[in-house]
Amino acid sequence: MKKILIFASGAGSNAENIIKHFHNNDIATVVAVFSNNVKAGVISKAENLGIASHTFSKTDLNEGNVLQEINKIQPDLIVLAGFLLKFPESIIAEYPNSIINIHPALLPKYGGKGMYGMHIHEAVVANREKETGITIHYVNENYDEGAQIFQKKVTVLGTDTAAVVAEKIHSLEQKYFPKVIEDILK
Repeated sequence: MKKILIFASGAGSNAENIIKHFHNNDIATVVAVFSNNVKAGVISKAENLGIASHTFSKTDLNEGNVLQEINKIQPDLIVLAGFLLKFPESIIAEYPNSIINIHPALLPKYGGKGMYGMHIHEAVVANREKETGITIHYVNENYDEGAQIFQKKVTVLGTDTAAVVAEKIHSLEQKYFPKVIEDILK
C-alpha cells in the first residue's frame, strides 16, 4: 500500500476529497496531513476522517524539522493541496519527482509568487480570458514551474465573476485531482 502525505494551508476541501477517494482503496492511503496554519480547517477535516495531522512553523519547514517528520513517514507521494509556502529545496532533493501540486490556472499563465486562490480568478476575469483551468505539476525549486502532469480547461464567460470562476475551478479540482494522484501511483 502506497503512502500519501498531504500539505495544506487552508480549508482543506481538496485534502478531504483526496482522503475520501483513497479510503478503502487498494492502491494508496493518506497517512497524514501537514499544515503550516494551526487554525486551518484542513486539520479538523483530517482528524474527523481519522487521519493524523501535524502543524509546523515556517521556521520548522525551512530548518529541516519538517523533513525529519516526513522521513519518519517515508511517503510515496507528497501532495500539495492548497499549501501556500514555498517548498524547501532540501525536501525536493530528498523526494525527487515525488511531490506534486495543483494550481488553479493553466500554467504558465497566472503562476508564481502571490498567485493563489481568488487572486488568480480575479486576474483571469480582469484580463477577459476565454478559458482557465487547473494544472497538476511536479514541484521544483521555483513556484509553479515544475513539469506539468495534467491540465483541464474550462470556459470563462464574459459574465463570469471571480467567484463563478472559482466554483468552476473547484469542480475541476474535485473531479480530477484524486484520479491523477491515483494514476501517478499505479
